[in-house]
Amino acid sequence: MKGLLTYNPVLLAFVATLFTWFVTALGASMVFFFKSINKKILNSMLGFAAGVMIAASFWSLLNPAIEMSETTLSHPWMPALIGFLAGGTFLFLIDRILPHLHMGLSIDKAEGVKTSWQRSILLVLAITLHNIPEGLAVGVAFGALGNNPDLGTLAGAITLALGIGLQNFPEGAAVSIPLRREGFSRFKAFTYGQLSGVVEPISAVIGAFLVTAITPLLPYALSFAAGAMIFVVVEELIPESQTGGETDFSTIGVLLGFAVMMVLDVAFG
Repeated sequence: MKGLLTYNPVLLAFVATLFTWFVTALGASMVFFFKSINKKILNSMLGFAAGVMIAASFWSLLNPAIEMSETTLSHPWMPALIGFLAGGTFLFLIDRILPHLHMGLSIDKAEGVKTSWQRSILLVLAITLHNIPEGLAVGVAFGALGNNPDLGTLAGAITLALGIGLQNFPEGAAVSIPLRREGFSRFKAFTYGQLSGVVEPISAVIGAFLVTAITPLLPYALSFAAGAMIFVVVEELIPESQTGGETDFSTIGVLLGFAVMMVLDVAFG
């Protein structure tokens, strides 16, 4: 692992999110084996993804941001507060502007600016919103190596990428299989499902480049990614996991996802 410290943090962020994208594709490939998915399982998957993102927001992003500021600021919570609210606001604006449609809804329920885009495109854009903060979080975590190139920082970044990848598998399946139910062919559902993860390497490179180029931005960027992820959890993942009345399964999924990510980060990060 120590040899990885010699590589450019932006390159490491890109490679790490190629891995998370690959895991999304693996999950999406489940559509070739299953035409439908039990609602209890789907809600559990979405809940698990939400739990991982909640845990990662604190253990991998907010807490390190506060620790970084303790030695330089009298109010070390300030960058975390500003970045967290800015990240949430950023996703709120994207949610209001970007045309998208959530699974199971009619096209007249599309959100964002009005458009004549096809239903399939609007569905994929809704899924893509989930992945922007995930890629950004991994990118910023690896970008921290530019300021603090030690094994602890590297281990934390790798752990975060593993956690995001872990929740991307059920998330990929939770995307492609419902698309199949919407009437898509298996191949088309898989293609759209895995394409939802392509935004992760893009946002990771942007995040890593910014924090390596502007070092004081790091605690704000970590917190920004946390705020963006929490927005996605509350606005998208938890409400979608609670549909159909199977709330117990989604709640258990959240608890398991949080526990898994917490163990990964504390034990290995």
